[in-house]
Amino acid sequence: MSEILYDEVPSLDLADFTGGDVEKKKSFVAALGEAYNNIGFVAIKNHGLSDTLTSQLYAMVKKFFSLPDEIKQKYELSELFGQRGYIGKGKEHAKGRTTGDLKEFFHIGQEVVDGDPIKAEYPDNIWPGELSEMAEVGMEAYKTLENTGKQILRAIALYLNLEEHYFEDKVHNGNSILRPIHYFPIENLDEVPEDAVRAAEHGDINLITLLMGASADGLQVLRRDGKWIPITALPDQLVVNVGDMMARLTNDKLKSTIHRVVNPPKELMKTSRFSIPFFMHPRSEMDLTCLESCIDDEHPKKYTDMTAGEFLHERLAEIGLKK
Repeated sequence: MSEILYDEVPSLDLADFTGGDVEKKKSFVAALGEAYNNIGFVAIKNHGLSDTLTSQLYAMVKKFFSLPDEIKQKYELSELFGQRGYIGKGKEHAKGRTTGDLKEFFHIGQEVVDGDPIKAEYPDNIWPGELSEMAEVGMEAYKTLENTGKQILRAIALYLNLEEHYFEDKVHNGNSILRPIHYFPIENLDEVPEDAVRAAEHGDINLITLLMGASADGLQVLRRDGKWIPITALPDQLVVNVGDMMARLTNDKLKSTIHRVVNPPKELMKTSRFSIPFFMHPRSEMDLTCLESCIDDEHPKKYTDMTAGEFLHERLAEIGLKK
C-alpha cells in the first residue's frame, strides 16, 4: 500500500461507526485504518462530549492553574511519580531531551468501583479543596472520553481483522489518564533555556490519545517525508492519534507519529495555552507482543515482548517522571 502524504488530518464521523448502518461502519473502519497506516491522526466528530461539559471542564482547568504556585504544589506528591495530581512547571521532558517542557499539568486517573483487584495498582485521585466541582466534572469527562476511546478501539480491532471487542477486557479499568495541561505565559524569554519549547517532539506512550481542541494553535505532526504539518480540529471535533503501545502491538502497521507543540510568536508567549488530552492505557498486564498478523517477510518483528506495565515504567523514567 503506497503511502499517502496528507496536508491535513482526515476528519471522520463516529456516528458512521455507531449508527447501525453496516456500509457506513465498514467505510469508517477502512478510512480510520488508512489514516492510522499513514499519518497516525484523525479528527472525530459526534464523539459524545457535550459543549456544556467541555465548557465546564475548561473553566475548571483555568481556575485551577490560576491558583498560586504554592497552593498547586500542595497537590504534587513526589512519591506518586506524577501518576495523580499536580506536576509542576518544567518537570517533564521529551524522550532523549533534558530540557523541561514549558508546561504544568494535572493528572486524573481511573476510579475502580466494581471490586476489580487492579484497584490496588492505582493511587487515589487527588482533588484540590479549592475546586469543589473538580471531581464531578473531571470524572464525567474521563468516563465520556474512555467510552469514546473504546469505540475507536473497536474500529481498530476490525481493521486489524480481530474480533470487534478484542480490546475490551484489556482496557476495562485500564490505567488511562486525563491530563489538563497549562502552557504557562513566559514574560521574560531570557529566563528560560534557549531550546525550551511548549512540548518537544515526542510519541505518546499509550494505545490511543483523545485530544480536546486546544485553546491556541501550535500542535504539529511530523509527516513521513519530514514535513511538519499543523493539526487543526474544528471546535466540535476530537483529535485521536495512535500511541507507542498500539504501534508496538501492530509492529508499526498503525503509526505512532511524532508530534510537538511549538512556541507561538514572541509576543504571544505571554499568553496561556490550555489543552486536555485523554491518554488511553490498557491494564498493566496487557501483552504488547506484536500481533502475528502484522509480521511478514516485508515487515519483520521490530519489538521485544513486554507488557504494557513494563513499557510504561520504562518510558516514565525516560521522560523524567520516574527516577
